[in-house]
Amino acid sequence: MILAPGLNLSIQYLQTLPPDWPGGFWWHWLLFTIIIFVFFLSLVMGFIWFERRGMARMQARLGPNRVGPFGLLQPVADAIKVLLKEDIVPSKADKVVHWLAPVVAFAPVLMIFAVVPFQDGALLADLNIGILYVVAIGSVSTVGIFMAGWGSSNKYSLLGAMREVAAVVSYEIPLVIAVVGVVLITGSLSMNNIVLAQKDVPFILLQPLGFLIFFLAGCAEINRSPFDLLEADSELIAGFHTEYSGMKFALFYLAEYAEALAMSAIISTLFLGGWQGPLLPPWLWLVIKIGVVFFVIVWVRTTMPRIRIDQLMAFAWKFLLPLALINLFITAIEVLVWPTALPWTIILVNIAVMAVLILLWSKLFFKLGRGRVEV
Repeated sequence: MILAPGLNLSIQYLQTLPPDWPGGFWWHWLLFTIIIFVFFLSLVMGFIWFERRGMARMQARLGPNRVGPFGLLQPVADAIKVLLKEDIVPSKADKVVHWLAPVVAFAPVLMIFAVVPFQDGALLADLNIGILYVVAIGSVSTVGIFMAGWGSSNKYSLLGAMREVAAVVSYEIPLVIAVVGVVLITGSLSMNNIVLAQKDVPFILLQPLGFLIFFLAGCAEINRSPFDLLEADSELIAGFHTEYSGMKFALFYLAEYAEALAMSAIISTLFLGGWQGPLLPPWLWLVIKIGVVFFVIVWVRTTMPRIRIDQLMAFAWKFLLPLALINLFITAIEVLVWPTALPWTIILVNIAVMAVLILLWSKLFFKLGRGRVEV
């Protein structure tokens, strides 16, 4: 039976950390704040290099290769370049809103990592509503993007910002429903407890359809290809940040990769077992899984063409939302039938159900018009 007590293959280099480790609330807060900043900035800079280098290899190009060995220092050179650029503000822009928008877009992404466990108990705040906190905080960045579009006094910027709002409103629903399936199996909203519940099998096997829905909806929310319509250069110049330059633009650029990092961390925690794994230290397993998820995001960006805005909306409401509701209904039945532990055979059943539902619903999706504008 899955989720029953059994052998935990992960080597515990440290015991479960107490809530006030390493000695008092303030020391705990200070240490993990520093850890999160170092972890966050290191991986974001690494992701920028990895995406540019990886996409170059996939497209038979060289990519960054001049600054530092293998071009590793290219993100540092880019950071210095944007810091030296002039900060230009449109004369008719709302100066206060224009200035605050990058901060509002960037800060919530960093706050998400407060509840991401690096090991059992090794996190800034083990909230008993951790995943609810992630969903709530993750949506705040949209306010910053809308502020950027509204405060720029530019129609292209405003149109890009409205597209982001429409995408978040549409894709947040199937994303949250996909998370509910994990919560039903675990019986907890705590991110740490969700990882501990995967000691026998990761939830990607128990919730394959939920994982796929979460991944696709997450990519749409964080503006990754093929859903990157709020920055569609062929339609909107640069979208919501058309009127931004210098450090303000750098914050938006950093926020985009930070959101990809946050989504990779959440997927690793909810579906891939988080920090659990054999032989290696727990934090290293988390980094490896985050890297694998981000590689898939880059792979999709390199492979898939950008879709239209009507297709973007239709994919959320006509495809992902019905599948998310069906997946939730099936998961609820499984939990009611096996309240203490799910049998191993349910893995094969759920994978087969996912394949059948995607095949049948894709055919129905084509009949529903795939977002075709009716005139």
